[in-house]
Amino acid sequence: MIFKLVEKFALGKYGKWFGLLSRLTLGGVLLAAGWLKIFTPAKSQMAVRAYEVLPISLANFLGIFLPWFEVGLGILLILGIAVRLSAFLGGALMVVFIAAISQAWARGLSIDCGCFGGGGTVAPGETKYLSEILRDAGLALLALYLFRYPLTRFAAEKITKSKEIQ
Repeated sequence: MIFKLVEKFALGKYGKWFGLLSRLTLGGVLLAAGWLKIFTPAKSQMAVRAYEVLPISLANFLGIFLPWFEVGLGILLILGIAVRLSAFLGGALMVVFIAAISQAWARGLSIDCGCFGGGGTVAPGETKYLSEILRDAGLALLALYLFRYPLTRFAAEKITKSKEIQ
């Protein structure tokens, strides 16, 4: 029943506007998160290492690569280019972030997620795991919506799709 309601909404009067809002929200968060880490690669690497899951060399690589990837996805989503692929990759990132934060919480690590710069060890009372997981879950739901309904208002992809149809 919920899927029928979502389908009706998505194909209705406000669906493409909600798609635009979803694109700008997910894209804006990814762009901001990546941009805040690009120019501080050492902090970004430290944030990934703080999760204590990956070998140091891979964590350091991700600390450098991930901000650029986030910025790229954010720009694509904001412009409305390759929306389905960008939403899929953005949603997959959110699921990975949820898993990483959850395992850190379950293992009793006291770290800042490093999502918007910073990262590393914090005092045990300063962790915000639940709010970070809920935020990323909401963003993953927006990505799922965009994956299912990629054509939105003011998207560059819409222009190219309509030209292909003519």
